Amino acid sequence: MGNKQNLTVSLDIETIRKAKILAAGKNTSVTKLLTGYVEEMIAEEERYDAAKRAALSYLDQGFHLGGEVRTTREEWHER
Repeated sequence: MGNKQNLTVSLDIETIRKAKILAAGKNTSVTKLLTGYVEEMIAEEERYDAAKRAALSYLDQGFHLGGEVRTTREEWHER
């Protein structure tokens, strides 16, 4: 993770109370709980971006589905 820096977050009192209860139930601190959630959201976004780039790359390459074209463009457009 490297260097750390503090971040101030303002939450309403009831949210803070519930966060403390949730953290206590998981035997952790609110800070660690929030850090874990934020890191997971970032990781999920990075996985999505990587999958999107891979999918777009496959689309750019195109797909050969087999078979062959037996007619010409002109034959398709005959009237």
